[in-house]
Amino acid sequence: MFELLSYGDAGWGDEILAGLAITMQLAIVTLPIGLLIGFVAAFASMSRHAGLRAIGFGYTTIMRGLPEILTLFVVYNGVGLLLNKLAVWWNPGGTNIEFSPFAAGVTALAMVFGAFAGEVLRGAFQSLDEGQMEAGRAIGMSPRKIFFRIRLPQVWRFALPGLGNLWINMLKDTALVSIIALDDLMRMTKVAVGVTKQPFTFYLLACLVYWALCVLSEVVLAHMERRANRGIRRV
Repeated sequence: MFELLSYGDAGWGDEILAGLAITMQLAIVTLPIGLLIGFVAAFASMSRHAGLRAIGFGYTTIMRGLPEILTLFVVYNGVGLLLNKLAVWWNPGGTNIEFSPFAAGVTALAMVFGAFAGEVLRGAFQSLDEGQMEAGRAIGMSPRKIFFRIRLPQVWRFALPGLGNLWINMLKDTALVSIIALDDLMRMTKVAVGVTKQPFTFYLLACLVYWALCVLSEVVLAHMERRANRGIRRV
């Protein structure tokens, strides 16, 4: 077993680590994009304009109702086709645009993460006491200061547990990108299994790696929650 996991031509240790690096890059790049989509979806859902509310609720409802793997297929094939259509329209003699598996994975995972994050953030915003905002306006604070000094810190505290769960789910969902030929941890595990005919060894290793990533994430999230709740009296 240890020989199979060694470095160099005799083992698969370097390939597995390279796949793990791709998995972490995918998750880390997806997170801020997904959060941005989540904030936009939350603000749209809470808008005073009926059209924006319909768009916000429609987006979160549709995206949360689609399987992640279907979203990945639609993005990988549909966006690539759309980009090439636009490229031909803009420059008929130009070359085709290749939509990379990494970009497709980030786009699809961010769209799904953003839909769920939008609902978490909307609930957090609606949990705020409006009296605090009125107090901020009474002492002359601008809407921008009220948002960044009163609303956002409390929203972060309320939303962090839900966003943490979404992060862990998204971390595991990165395994889906292996079906579009991105050399992540799951795909490199499949390649190693196909070559060595040792499925138990490599799939067990992948399980342990994903489990370790989730445990590490939970430790970090627990620290972040304690920090976000400092000074809060528990009853």
